[in-house]
Amino acid sequence: MKKFLLTTLGAAALALLGHHKADAQTYQQVWADEFNTGISSSWVFETGGGGWGNNEKQYYQRANATVVNGILQITAKKENVGGMPYTSSRMKTQGLKEFKYGKIEARMKLPLGQGLWPAFWMLGSNINTVSWPACGEIDVMEHINAENKVYGTVHWDSNGHAEYGGNIITTPQDYHVYSIEWDANAIKWFVDGTKYHEISIANGTGSTEEFQRPFFLLLNLAVAGNWPGQTVDESKLPATMYVDYVRVYQLTSTPPPTTSSTTIQAESYSSMNGVQTEACSDTGGGQNVAYVDAGDWMAYSNINFPTSGAYTIEYRVASPSGGTLSSDLNAGAIQLGNTAIPATGGWQNWTTVSKTVNVNAGTYNFGVFAQTGGWNLNWIRIIKAATTALTATQTASVVSTESANQRATGLQVYPNPVENGNLRIQTNAQVAGSHYQIVDAVGRTVSSGQLQSESIDVSALKKGVYQITLTTTDKQQLTQRFIK
Repeated sequence: MKKFLLTTLGAAALALLGHHKADAQTYQQVWADEFNTGISSSWVFETGGGGWGNNEKQYYQRANATVVNGILQITAKKENVGGMPYTSSRMKTQGLKEFKYGKIEARMKLPLGQGLWPAFWMLGSNINTVSWPACGEIDVMEHINAENKVYGTVHWDSNGHAEYGGNIITTPQDYHVYSIEWDANAIKWFVDGTKYHEISIANGTGSTEEFQRPFFLLLNLAVAGNWPGQTVDESKLPATMYVDYVRVYQLTSTPPPTTSSTTIQAESYSSMNGVQTEACSDTGGGQNVAYVDAGDWMAYSNINFPTSGAYTIEYRVASPSGGTLSSDLNAGAIQLGNTAIPATGGWQNWTTVSKTVNVNAGTYNFGVFAQTGGWNLNWIRIIKAATTALTATQTASVVSTESANQRATGLQVYPNPVENGNLRIQTNAQVAGSHYQIVDAVGRTVSSGQLQSESIDVSALKKGVYQITLTTTDKQQLTQRFIK
């Protein structure tokens, strides 16, 4: 949300404005909350008053956010809580769902009234390390008072607070789809598919390096503040912001790299589940992924393998006691096997481990999954091996080793993707009597029960990516992903 009124940036903004339909692009959905069964576990709620840096007058609390008939409703009310004269809600995906680049959109209907300030926006995931505005802020949509327009804005640190925004005339009291399209070169703003604003961020133009990192999402309805003013039309209260859905898409293809080696910074995930980032003491500094628990994962979009053959995948890791990660392509459709992480003696004592695999040429979504937790990840490097492909003997050896590792350390599910609705379970643990739980991509439990055999009927599940957790009779917890 805006911290001050709009300021002038001059040439640093390099924005290309115009009202025209967005160019067609190929996106695939990587996350969504449709609010069909309530508010998903991907959100956490802020609590408190104190003005939130803008001299706002509301006290944020969970109670002001509800779901009715599949619509999220955030309601501002006139009631005194915590010394503030109004209450409302502010929710965020920080630490749960964070994204670098993509198409981010929400279908919303907004309240009108003096002093009301609804917003759908994003903050840099490193805010706890560098604070605002150095973390960067992307306001997908903001509206104030009873105006007939909405705003799209970015904030960042360019030797002090920098800000650049645009607006478009619309009918905020009706449902509209508010979105941005964000890549390494630009951020573009849209209402119902019509572009109204754009800023160049290519090569850090105007000190905009902040926008080349992951961000998390926020939804809130503020009351009063520096921007809308301190006058509140209380006849408009209670006032409600309606959200039909929030969705995130990412591009399905990208030009192939010009080199045979690709380095992926671990914190540059396009989506993730459960992890956090922290300052890294390894060579080069920056951030690393941390607080990894069993079942957590990171996904990296559009990773190109330019030719078919053998690739060495290196992982830069640190761990006090060791662990196990696995990697895959296209959300588990292609398994690349497990890699053991040794005990390095500390959370910032770094070493490199590797695995050689055979991959067909193509562009994939690359995933890293925590078979067991207790490790940090700084970067991933994918190197084209000197030979064009693994020999049949080498391939068999890799598969055999991977299968042995999976049997020794965790859980195998097959076929993956599931083709006939029957998911087979393979593990060295006792299966009969074990409890299983299946959750979908937004963390909702969709199936659970006690295993009586080595298979589960998942025919009732919709198409998508799922995670199964098996709790064995001796209290082991084993986790794996699969596609339906």
